[in-house]
Amino acid sequence: MSFENIDDIIAYALKQEKEAVAFYADLSKKEIFSGAREVFEGFSKEEEKHVALLEGFSENKEKLAKYKFEWIPDIKRSNYVVEIEYEAGMHYLDILRLAMKREEKALQLYNDLQGKADDADFVKLFKVLAQEEAKHKRALETLYDDAMAEMGD
Repeated sequence: MSFENIDDIIAYALKQEKEAVAFYADLSKKEIFSGAREVFEGFSKEEEKHVALLEGFSENKEKLAKYKFEWIPDIKRSNYVVEIEYEAGMHYLDILRLAMKREEKALQLYNDLQGKADDADFVKLFKVLAQEEAKHKRALETLYDDAMAEMGD
C-alpha cells in the first residue's frame, strides 16, 4: 500500500470500514439463528462507529484524547486458520473463521497505518482503531473457541 497523503490513507480506511459494515450487516440478515444474527448486527454497529470516527475525525479529537487503552490479549486462533471466501449457507464456524481473519487484517492495517501517519493525532486515531479491531478479533476468537469446546475440541 502506498499513499500520497493522509487523505488517501483516511479514504482507504473508510472504504475498508464501510466494507466491514456491509459484510456484518449482510451476515446478520442471512443468519438463521437469532444469537448469531445478534452477534453480527453488533459487529456491524461497531464498524459503523469506526466509520463515524474516521469521517468526523476533526470533531472527534477530544474524544480520542480521552480514549482509555487497555491490554487486549491475542488468542492467536486466527493465525492458525486458512483464509476462506464467504459462501451462502456456510456453517457458523466457517463464518467465524472468515470474520476472525478479516479482523486480523483490519488490526494489521491500522498497525501499519500508524507508521504511515506523520501527525500525532492521526497516529492516535489509528492506535484507537487498532485496539478496537483487536477487541473484535478477541471476541470472535472467543466465540470460535467456545463453539469448538462445545463440539469437544
